Amino acid sequence: MADRSQSPLAAGRSGISRARSALSRNYLRVAFLAVILLSAAVVANASMSDDLSTASAADVPEAPETENHTVVTESGRAGTITAYAPDGEVLYYNNTRTKYFDVDPVEGDPLTVEYTATDTIHSEGPTCSAPPCARNVIERADLETGEVEVVYERYDYKETAGEWHDSDRINETHVVVADIVADQVFIVNTETEVVEWLWDAQSDFPVEEGGPYPEDWAHINDVEYIDEGQHEGRIMASLRNQDQVVFLDRQEGLVEDWTLGDENDYDVQYEQHNPDYIPESQGGPAVVVADSENGRVQEFQREDGEWNRTWQWEDDQIQWPRDADRLPNGNTLIADSHGNRVMEVNESGDIVWEVASTLPYEAERLETGPESEGGQSAAELGLESRTADESGGGGESSGLFGFDPLGWAGDFLENILPHRIHNGLLFASPVWMGSSEFAAVGIAILTGLAWIGLETRWKLRDAGVRFRLPFYRRGD
Repeated sequence: MADRSQSPLAAGRSGISRARSALSRNYLRVAFLAVILLSAAVVANASMSDDLSTASAADVPEAPETENHTVVTESGRAGTITAYAPDGEVLYYNNTRTKYFDVDPVEGDPLTVEYTATDTIHSEGPTCSAPPCARNVIERADLETGEVEVVYERYDYKETAGEWHDSDRINETHVVVADIVADQVFIVNTETEVVEWLWDAQSDFPVEEGGPYPEDWAHINDVEYIDEGQHEGRIMASLRNQDQVVFLDRQEGLVEDWTLGDENDYDVQYEQHNPDYIPESQGGPAVVVADSENGRVQEFQREDGEWNRTWQWEDDQIQWPRDADRLPNGNTLIADSHGNRVMEVNESGDIVWEVASTLPYEAERLETGPESEGGQSAAELGLESRTADESGGGGESSGLFGFDPLGWAGDFLENILPHRIHNGLLFASPVWMGSSEFAAVGIAILTGLAWIGLETRWKLRDAGVRFRLPFYRRGD
C-alpha cells in the first residue's frame, strides 16, 4: 500500500500557506474596519460641527440688516414661522403648528400676517378615525403683540399630502385655497364657512398622469388671485406633479392656452413651487417661478401668445428652491429649502442678503405688498441670467493635494441619482447631512457588505465547500 502521509516539506508549505491566508484575511479585516470607522467619523464630525437650528427662538440665527421686515416659514424638520426686524433681530417666532407654509401681509396692517399651516393629529378621535390625520388652518398673527387668530380650519383624513400649502385673500370675507388633499382649488367665505366656488383638477387632467392617484396626484401647492390686468378676477394655480402652472376663470374653468409647462417636460419646469404673477402694469404678463427639481429660479414672459423664458438664476449651492418673489427694488427674494438659506439676489445676480434656515418653505418681505407686488418683470428690468458656472462658486478643496475624495464621491452620487430621489433623501435627513455625508454612509454600507460576503466565503472554504462555475465541453 502506498504511503499517503504528507511529507514534512509539504506540510510546512501547507502551514505557511494557511498562515499567509490568515494574515491576508486579517489585513483585509483591518482595512474594512478602517474604512467603516473613517466613514463614521466623517458623519459624526458633521453632526457635531453643525450649529444651524430653528428648534427654538433662542436657536434661530440672526439676519443681516435690511430696510423691511422679513418673514420665513418652515415646513419640514421643524414647523416654524419667524419674523425678522430690519435690524436682523428676531421680532416674532412660533413653532406651535407642525408645518407652516405660505404667508402674506394683511392689507392695511403690514405687521399682521395671514398664513396657512397644518397640524398632524396622531391620536384617534372625533376628527381622526385612522391617525395620522391633519388639521389645516388659515391663521392671522400680529407680529408685534403675538396674538394669533384662526380664520378658517378644516380637518382632513390623511397627513401625507394632506395639507393646504397656500391661500390668497380676495377680499375681507373670501379666500382662495390650494387644496392638496382633494386636488382642488376652492373659494370659501371665512365668515359663513361656505365654499362658494370650486375647481377640481380631475375635470381637466387625466388621473393617469401626474403623481400617484389618489395618494398624491396633482399636489396643488400654490394659488394667486389676480386683481388687475387682462386676467383680473382669475386665479393662477401650480399643479406640481403635472409640472404646470394654470390659469382658472371662475365662469369658464381652465384657460387652456395660457398654461405654462407640460407633463414631464422638465426642460421648462420640474415640480415647481410658488409661482409669482407679474401684471402688465409691471412689465408683464410674466411669472417668476421656483423650478424646484431643476434647482433654479426662472421667469417666463407672455409674448405673442406663448410663454418664453426671459431670465433664470442659479449658483453652485442652490438645491431645492420653493419660493421666489420679485421685490419692488428689482431684487429677487428666494427660499432655497435644501440649500438651507433664504437670500436676496440683486439685479446683477449677486447675493446681497442671506440668512440660514433649516428647511425654508416661504419667504416674504413685508411692507412691499402680498408676494412683494410691485416688483417688475425681468424683461422690464433688463435682468441677465446667471448659471452655476457663472456664479464663481466652487470654493477650495479641503482634500489631499487639492482633491477631496468624499466631495468627489458626493458629487458623483448626486449626479447619478435622480434629482427627485436626492432631494427626498435630503428632505428626510438631518440638516447637517449633505452629499459628502451621504457618500460616507454609502461607502460604509458597501464596505460592510463586501466584508460580510468575504467572511461568508472564507467560512465556507474552510469547511471544504467550493463554488465553481459549470464546465461545458466544446460541442455539448
